[in-house]
Amino acid sequence: MTDGTDRPHSPQPEPTPEGGGYGFPPGIPAPGGYGFPPGDPDRTASGDGHGSGSAYPQGGGYGYPQSGGYGYPPSPPVSGAFGPPLPFDEQPGPAVPGPNLPPVAFGDQPDWEAMADRSASERRKKRLWMVGGAVTVLLLLAGGGAFVLLRDGKPGAKDVADNAPSASPSVPVSGSPDPEGSPSKSYSPTVSSDVSLLRDSVGKTSIRMGPEATVPKVNTRYELTLKGNPNSYAQATEPGVDTTKNFTLAARVNNASTAKGTHVVMSQGTGESFSIELGADEVDGKQAWVFRVRTTEKGATPTVVTVSSTGKKTVKTWAVLVAVYDAEKKMIHLYVDGKQAGEAAVPGIWQNSGPLQLGRARHQDAWAGAFKGAMNQIRIYESAFTPEQAAAHRKGDLDPAGRATATHAWVTG
Repeated sequence: MTDGTDRPHSPQPEPTPEGGGYGFPPGIPAPGGYGFPPGDPDRTASGDGHGSGSAYPQGGGYGYPQSGGYGYPPSPPVSGAFGPPLPFDEQPGPAVPGPNLPPVAFGDQPDWEAMADRSASERRKKRLWMVGGAVTVLLLLAGGGAFVLLRDGKPGAKDVADNAPSASPSVPVSGSPDPEGSPSKSYSPTVSSDVSLLRDSVGKTSIRMGPEATVPKVNTRYELTLKGNPNSYAQATEPGVDTTKNFTLAARVNNASTAKGTHVVMSQGTGESFSIELGADEVDGKQAWVFRVRTTEKGATPTVVTVSSTGKKTVKTWAVLVAVYDAEKKMIHLYVDGKQAGEAAVPGIWQNSGPLQLGRARHQDAWAGAFKGAMNQIRIYESAFTPEQAAAHRKGDLDPAGRATATHAWVTG
């Protein structure tokens, strides 16, 4: 754009290579032309930098070294110029442009197939070790189970020598008979809907525990544990036995109290007195296991008949107590650890509608004889055990006829 006035100007000559126009240096271009290194003009006769009939430029034109134009090596290549011979027939590609390129060394290529084989072999070995370890553990567990089965299956395996269960920390064990063998892993001593009720695993009579009675599992066994106070007991809602007929009471007990006096394991009765009672009491100045009944005799004072053990330890030791009433022979018997401790004739047992009790008894219209310790394997049979059956029960080998007479069972696992 102008304002309409021609401004002064001087015409410019056309540029020529010799004149240095458009930034060219003055003078005739040197061989190699315009900043390119000199080369052999005869090699660029074709006008593209290649000599006629030559596959590779060798003049160093256009900034390439004189060993080969455009970065290509001279033909034929000089031996050793590009490292050791390649392990295949293909010719090497062009070298990176630039002067004084160092020789390129090609090392041995890794054996990828061999490496893959070694990796797969290591994985197989690891898997074999893992499988072998698992199999070893299973064999050891199976061997332990087989040992237990063999041990429990041999004759006499349920006797005290082979089957002594562990003790509660508060109730030491010394000589622990086991009348019914090993417990079931799925056994529960209480009713599923009410854990304060001891479940009857044979009959239908559940026993409710007092507020301070518990039934913990001590190692492999459940134990009804009582503290020896008025709140530590268990009571059914009905009688456990018919005192006009044959019956057998059985329990495995551990008395933890060293005090003399009455410590009741099991009783039945209410109102003013008990009708039957099994436990420990003082006899002739010494503690003894006792079984006593209130008879049917009339009088101002109820008549009580007692049979007791002599020379048997009653404190801090497990014992299997079996009390028997033979209604036909009018006899009562007491067995301690399978051996008869005493027997006595009775005219009959007073019938009382009171419920079964564990850990206490009714004396003179009040509760007495609170038991401190633990008990389990509590069973009632509607038959009168013979001496042979009492001994077999202690070992856990009671005959099928005797087992068939069981009517109730609590805390047996």
